[in-house]
Amino acid sequence: MVPPSTMITKMKRFSYVALSAVLSLMVVAAPAFSGETRWAEAAVTCNPIELIPCLAAVMSSTPPSETCCSRLREQTPCFCGYLNDPSLRQFADNPIIRTVGNACGVAYPQC
Repeated sequence: MVPPSTMITKMKRFSYVALSAVLSLMVVAAPAFSGETRWAEAAVTCNPIELIPCLAAVMSSTPPSETCCSRLREQTPCFCGYLNDPSLRQFADNPIIRTVGNACGVAYPQC
């Protein structure tokens, strides 16, 4: 049987990760829904909310889904815009994002 103190510690850790994920999603999604963070580059409408299928791969060690990889490839022309946006940079400039991109065969941009 797991001691109650260990269970509480694990629950707190899980709660912190879950809260971080929700807050991250809200920070990314809010500007996208408000229309403030949209760029049109090439024939792509840049919208970071399109990358939600990648959330599972970012939050865990699971490989990215084909939907995630497809969206990353579609949004590739937008990456420098995401990196230059102060509200998105903290999420876009992240080693885990690079790992997910590499798994999809999507190179990290040189902006």
